[in-house]
Amino acid sequence: MIRPYKCLAALLSAIMLTGCANSQPATDNEPITTEPDTTGTVSQSEELAPSGVLPVIDINTLDTDSLDFVTEPVAQHVAESIASWTPGYVMPPAPYYKECSLSMNGADGSSIITSADAQVKVRGNWTTVYDKKPLRIKFSEKQNVGISSGESFKNWLLLAEYKDGSMLRNKASFNMAESILGSDGLYCTDSQLVEVVINGSYQGVYLLCDMQQTGSGRVDITEPEKNYTGTDIGYFMEFDGYYTQEDYLRSFDITYADNAPLVPFDGSDNSKKKIHPTDDEPVGYTIKSDIYSQQQHDFIASYMENVYRIMYSAAYDDSAYVFSDDFSTIQETTDITPREAVEMAVNTDSLADMYIISELTCDADIYWSSFFMDVDFGSDGDKRLTFEAPWDFDSGLGNKDRCADGTGFYAGNIVPDVNGCGEHINPWLNVMLRQEWFRDIVRQKWTDAWESGIFDDTVRMIRSDSETCSAAFDMNYKRWNNLVNNSDFVGELTKKAANCRTHQEAADYLAEWLEARVEFLNSQWHE
Repeated sequence: MIRPYKCLAALLSAIMLTGCANSQPATDNEPITTEPDTTGTVSQSEELAPSGVLPVIDINTLDTDSLDFVTEPVAQHVAESIASWTPGYVMPPAPYYKECSLSMNGADGSSIITSADAQVKVRGNWTTVYDKKPLRIKFSEKQNVGISSGESFKNWLLLAEYKDGSMLRNKASFNMAESILGSDGLYCTDSQLVEVVINGSYQGVYLLCDMQQTGSGRVDITEPEKNYTGTDIGYFMEFDGYYTQEDYLRSFDITYADNAPLVPFDGSDNSKKKIHPTDDEPVGYTIKSDIYSQQQHDFIASYMENVYRIMYSAAYDDSAYVFSDDFSTIQETTDITPREAVEMAVNTDSLADMYIISELTCDADIYWSSFFMDVDFGSDGDKRLTFEAPWDFDSGLGNKDRCADGTGFYAGNIVPDVNGCGEHINPWLNVMLRQEWFRDIVRQKWTDAWESGIFDDTVRMIRSDSETCSAAFDMNYKRWNNLVNNSDFVGELTKKAANCRTHQEAADYLAEWLEARVEFLNSQWHE
C-alpha cells in the first residue's frame, strides 16, 4: 500500500511507485536484481489461453470488445493523490461497471455457471494503479461459484495478487484464518485460484473470494429493512485510514480514550516505549453495512468510543466500566472485575483469534486498513464488539520488510509506516495485551491451532499449489511478467522476495518464511 504522506521522501517514493524507503531488511545479504529481463515475455499479439489446470471465468461485455474498463480506471482518491504531486498527470477514469455475460467452467471443463448477467468493475485502493487490477463481480441474481460451502451471492471479488510473486499469500492466510475463526463460529472468506478471460483476452490467474459484506454465510448480523432508522441493527465496520473518502453518514472517528498512550507489546512487560494512537494520522471507521439515519451513525460512533474506553480502563487503570441499558453511556462499577467488564462488551475470543492471525501474517497495512469488526444490536444479536472477516495479506508473510526473518512480535507492537514517515499502532490489537488473562486466551488458542495441524497443512498447500498449478502460474507470468519486470513495486519488497525470478522460487520463499514464523510463535505462545 502506498498513500499520501507529509514527508517529501515519501512523496518522491510514491511518484516512483516504489513503496517504502525502509523495505529492505539488513538481514538479507544478497543484492536485489532490478535489471529488466524479458525472458518469457509474450507480445500482445501472441495468443495466450487458460492452462487447463484451474477453473476459468469467461467475461464478455455486451456493448464492446474493449478492455479499457479493466485496464484504465484508478480509484479516484488515489488518482487525486498522485495528481497532487505529479505535474502534468492525466487523470484516469474512476472505476465503473460494465454490463457483461459471465460463464465459469471447472478445470475439468464442467459447467459451474453457464451464462449469467453481471456487471464487472475495477475495485481496490492503491492496487488500482497497477497494470493487472483487482475486480468486483456483481451478478444480477445470486450465483454459486463453487466456494463458500456452495452458497449463492451476487457479489464476488477477483484479487489480482500483482505484488505477490507466489500469488498464494492471501489464499494461505485465508486458509489459516478460516480454521482459527471457524472454531469460534466466526467468518472468514473462502477462496479459489481461477484463470480469467475477458472479451477473449487471457488475463491470468486471480484469487476468487467473497466480498466483505453482511448476510447469512458472510458477516451474519441483523440487516435493516430499507429506510429503517432505529439503532437496533447490526453494524459492520472497517478500521480504515481511507474513511475520509466516504460520505459522512458512513464514516466516523473516535478519540481512543482521548489519545491515551499505549505501551507497545514486544513479548514482555518491560517496554519503556509509549505511543499515542492519533498523534500522526488518525484512523477512523467506514460503516460497510446499510444504515439510513443520523441516529444510527451517532449511535455506533458513540458505542465504539465507549467500548474502547472500557478496554483501555481495564487494561491501564484496572477499573471496570459498563454500558447503560440503551448502550448510550458507560459508568464505573465495582460489582464486577475489569476482565468481566471487557468480556461483557467484547467477544474476547474473536479478538484473540484476530491477534493470532495478524501476528502470524505480519501484514504491513495492519495499522491503517482492512481490519474489520462488527456488533449486532438486533433482537438475536450478541451486542458485543466482534472481530472477524480478515482481509488483504499480499504485503504480509515476508513480502514486505515486517519480521523479515520470521521472528519478533508485530501485531500489538509499533508498526513502521509503509513509506518510512513515522510509527503507528493498531490500538485494538494492542490494548488488551497488557493483561495476563488475555494472553492466556491467546496461548490456548495458539496451542489449539498448532495442534490442529493447520499451519503444516497450509505449508503443504503452498507447495502443492506451486506444483499442481504451475502451468497456470507460468501462463500468468507470460501475460504480465511482473515477477521479473517488477520496478513498479520492487521497493516495497524484502530482498528475498524481490530476487525471486520464478513462481516456484516465490512459493518456496513463502513456505520457508511461514515455517520460520510458526516456529517462532510456537516458542512464545504454545502451552
